[in-house]
Amino acid sequence: MARKRLTPANPLFLSSGETETVSPPTRAPIANVAADSSATAALEVMAREMAEAREAGRMILRLSLDQIDLTHLVRDRTVVNEEDMEALVTSIQKRGQQSPIEVTPLGDGRYGLISGWRRCKAIARLRDWEVGDGMVLALERRPESAAAAYQAMVEENEIRADLSYFERARIVAVAVSQGVFETQKAGLQGLFGTASRPKRSKIGSFITVVEHLDGHLTFPEAIGERLGLRLARQLESYEDKAQHLRGDLALQRFETPEAETAFLTDWASRCETEEAAEDKVQATPKKLPKPKPLETRPRPDLRLRYHAGDNRMEISGAGLTEELREALGEWLAGREG
Repeated sequence: MARKRLTPANPLFLSSGETETVSPPTRAPIANVAADSSATAALEVMAREMAEAREAGRMILRLSLDQIDLTHLVRDRTVVNEEDMEALVTSIQKRGQQSPIEVTPLGDGRYGLISGWRRCKAIARLRDWEVGDGMVLALERRPESAAAAYQAMVEENEIRADLSYFERARIVAVAVSQGVFETQKAGLQGLFGTASRPKRSKIGSFITVVEHLDGHLTFPEAIGERLGLRLARQLESYEDKAQHLRGDLALQRFETPEAETAFLTDWASRCETEEAAEDKVQATPKKLPKPKPLETRPRPDLRLRYHAGDNRMEISGAGLTEELREALGEWLAGREG
């Protein structure tokens, strides 16, 4: 009895033009099941590893600028140097984005920016020029808290582009005002814990400048360390000084950082001069006028003068005879105390 063919024959063409039917190799159904199971398991492992890599921040994502909320955190950098921005734009245009930004998922395909604000702005500028596709390379981060997110932003900027003392102090003040940290001390330690103690102390002093003058300065990032500490000392001493300075600033229009810092330096110098004059007045003891001596005339020819300042008595006059002097001496010798 002939066997029934289960698979179609595959013709094999020979060099002579004749054909010969060759049946494909067959395998048991259990082998097909095993192969499918193995492939499925491999895909599951790959999917799991990709998910873990993404959550761990080891997978680079390509995100549209429209997916990224640049205002998710209050930025620590208050101003961008245009020359530096132009250099960054040129670099990305020629070489592409070399370092990914950091984002955190917000849901519905949206992400909040943690670090990389300047890179996003540079790519946005190129997109406006119809250069590039407006896509951004990003690493997904999942900070445990808002404090950790702010810390990541500050650390990234500390490494890439040094912040001014005013900008450092401002981000601490903002983080505290938003409840990210309970106190300024906790904010300084949380955001600048790796900095030296003297540096944290200086940032803390600049917080006073931020609290009194933020929003009233045109070029706050130009305030140097020494000037900032002088301003902090004066602003912390008297609230009325801060009010007067804010009023003076409102009347000014500064075109350059140098003009504004010169104005602030002059203000600090005047305050210090006034303070020194006040201290000198307080330090100088007041000389009390010597009390006038008390004068009496027990007799027309005698005059008694008592000097309370140095506890001294004088007797003078024509009536002060030798006999009277001896009598006074004997009388005084006979008195006790």
